[in-house]
Amino acid sequence: MLELCVLGFLYERPMHAYELRAQISGLSGHIKPVSDGALYPALDRLRKAGLLDKWPDPGGGTRQLLSLTDEGREELLRRLRDPAEVEVTDRNSFLILLAFLGYLPDRADQAGVLRRRLEFYDQPASYFYDKGRPLRAAEMTDRFRKGMLSMAAATKRADMEWLRREIADLEAG
Repeated sequence: MLELCVLGFLYERPMHAYELRAQISGLSGHIKPVSDGALYPALDRLRKAGLLDKWPDPGGGTRQLLSLTDEGREELLRRLRDPAEVEVTDRNSFLILLAFLGYLPDRADQAGVLRRRLEFYDQPASYFYDKGRPLRAAEMTDRFRKGMLSMAAATKRADMEWLRREIADLEAG
């Protein structure tokens, strides 16, 4: 998800690495703040892959500006159009994907990604299982586990409602 964040924020405009780090931390910091030890190797990988450029800041000094190459822009759009399974099924990853989904120019592609999330919700799931069977809140005796499942069910209902509305709107044109 870090690379998706880098591509997504640099799609908007060139940035210094420290500014990019602040943007990424703002988006996902409550989940997992991005460290320099994670960001700089990711930037190096993306640069070596030809997806971003690094050049001296025209304002002077030793700072470097980062920007996407044409290949980087295409890679972002490809990743948005066809996200990895975990980017659809993991809530935090999906929220990061949503932050940049608007860059896909084709509404049908946007709707397709949302449809994948909605289809994921059709599969039975839980935080807790009994011999492979997902347990529901009503089956919990522990109040905190019951609370977890109740909150998850409410979030799922709200997500599904939003997804259906957005898909209908995107498909209506």
